[in-house]
Formats: sequence, C-alpha cells, structure tokens
Amino acid sequence: MSFNTFGHLFRFTTWGESHGPALGVVVDGVPPGILLTPEIIQRDLDRRKPGQSKYTTQRREADEVKILSGVFEDERTDGPRTTGTPISLLIENTDQRSKDYSDIRDKYRPGHADFTYDQKYGIRDYRGGGRTSARETAARVAAGAVARQVLAGVTIRASLVQVGPHKIDYNSFDWNQVGENPFFCADAKAAEFWADYLDGIRKDGNSVGAVIEVVAEGVPAGWGAPVYGKLSADLASAMMSINAVKAVEIGDGFAAAALTGVENADQMRAGADKPYFLSNHAGGILGGISNGDPIVCRFAVKPTSSIITPRQTVTSANEDADIITKGRHDPCVGIRAVPVGEAMMALVLADHMLRHRGQTGREGAVGFQRN
Repeated sequence: MSFNTFGHLFRFTTWGESHGPALGVVVDGVPPGILLTPEIIQRDLDRRKPGQSKYTTQRREADEVKILSGVFEDERTDGPRTTGTPISLLIENTDQRSKDYSDIRDKYRPGHADFTYDQKYGIRDYRGGGRTSARETAARVAAGAVARQVLAGVTIRASLVQVGPHKIDYNSFDWNQVGENPFFCADAKAAEFWADYLDGIRKDGNSVGAVIEVVAEGVPAGWGAPVYGKLSADLASAMMSINAVKAVEIGDGFAAAALTGVENADQMRAGADKPYFLSNHAGGILGGISNGDPIVCRFAVKPTSSIITPRQTVTSANEDADIITKGRHDPCVGIRAVPVGEAMMALVLADHMLRHRGQTGREGAVGFQRN
C-alpha cells in the first residue's frame, strides 16, 4: 500500500526525504489550458522556505522549483499552459547537514515519529526525520500553488493567531499586516509581542506551539457532499496530515460546545438575488457542503520536538538514554505552517470543485483561472 497521495479528481503525490538529493510532487487531474510558470509556484515557496528570520530554522534552502512535465508553450500560447497530463515538480535539497544527526542514529527523539516509524517499517532515516520531516511540506506548497491557478475567484489567506498561550486581538485583525512581519500575523501588536517572547524561548533552548487560521472567500454554495465526502472532513484530514498538527476546527469549532442552539445557529435572510447568513458560526460549511460564506478553518501545531534541552529516551535496543537534539530547528514550527495551511486549503477546494462539476455538470460561481 502507498499513502503518499491525497485527493480524488485533483490528486497530488509527494516524494523525497529531508536529507535526500531532492523532493518533489506529481500533481494529476489539473485541467488543460491553465497558465503555469515556475515564477507562479515560486511565490508561494518563498513564503515557506527556511532561514528567513531568527524565529525559524537556519537551514538555508533556495527551494527553487523546476517544472519537469505537464506544461507546453509555443507561438500560439501566451505562456506555458497545462496540458491536462501529470505535472511533475522538483525541488533540490542543497543545505543538508546530516552529521548533525549522527548522535541520534540509535536513539528515539521524544515527540517525534522515530519510534513509531521504526516499529512500522523496521528501518528509518534518522537524518532530520527523513520522510517524516516537515521538509516534505515544500512539495505540498508547490502543489498548492498549482491548485490556486485552478481556483478563479477564490481568495485563500491565513494568519498565525496564537503562539504559546498568547492570542491575537481580533479587533486589530488586518490581512494587510500578514506580509509585514515574520510571523504571518494579521495583528501587528501581537507580532511585536511574539518577537520578544520567542526570542526568550529560543535562547532557553525550548519551543512552543501555535494556532493558524485559514480563510477561503469566494467559494460558492454546493461544494462537498453530505456523508463521506464532506468538505469539512476533507479539510480536517488535510490539515491533520501536516507535520506536528494535533487539532483542527471548522468555524467556532470547540467553542461551539459552550454555546446554546439559539446562539450557534446562523440565521438567514432573503437577499437581493440569494439568501445570506447573519453570522458564520458554521465556518462556511453546513452538512459537509459549502454555504457560500467564508470557509474558516483553524489548526493547532504542537511545540517543536527537536530541542537542545536534555530529555529522557530509549535506544533501538530498548536501553535508557538521554538525548539532546542538535541541528537547526524552529522554536515555533507553526510560523512556517501558515503557507502550508493555505496550500492544503487550496488543494482540497480544487478537488471539490472538480468533484462538484463532475457530479452536477456545474462549476458554480467559480470557474477556472485561464489568464
């Protein structure tokens, strides 16, 4: 069995390891005729790549993408266009330091998948976690950039909304601030506070978790299915598949458990051309189907498990040991998870768009991006 593929009609398969020569992704099901250049994909990859601030891992990777297949350009087209065949994308690894991990070859890092991976396969790549490394998410972001080209009229944005116990002030929420600080945060004051807070965490050799909020606007009503093809279920699966994610919620999520039915139900009124909702506790999804409101999804990322503080563990020979995880690691891995969350939202929506069109013969209010 292989579990490296996600999606149904719009599918992607990632491959590669953290310290291998390269990693990449094959994207299948992309409609033909869509403009796709390396520069379009690179924009998203540049937001995710490591080494951009002292608050992320200092591994230096250009993350330069190469399109190996699935596009064609000649004098009749105004740029490289998708052909409808599989699109293969390559990202070379250039700054591996595998020697940093030689001391943990026979030790299981607490909080990592070392033990479970070894138990399942009987072999593991200890160099940075191999296949289980967050390095794999570069391939997802590349695939997500392709998905964004499929989705015309849909805007997908994300913000870090909590670092450790410190949350943003939603009264100060401004999407324009996301690109103005190293935390992808829509609250400028929260970002300023996090800078000092994470500085202390980093210097202590520790790490903290975070919460990321992803919002998709422009999704028409009707995407998804009521039972096993729920849009909400696929989003939860997509976000939970991201490294270090431990919880996902749609709309009010866990907070809905504290509400009454009167408070929670989104009331409706008749609009000029279609109904509208007076609130969005549901996060844009009812019964697994989009209702036309913004889709709101949050996911929680645990603290980075690789820390230089000594921890107790065991060896592969079942002997007690102590471990210090050397190398270059994020004091808060949630920072670089922001563009990854956007990518996974785009990938799920592109798949559901094609599934909706395939079942109903309609594209809804959204069409393909062809310019």
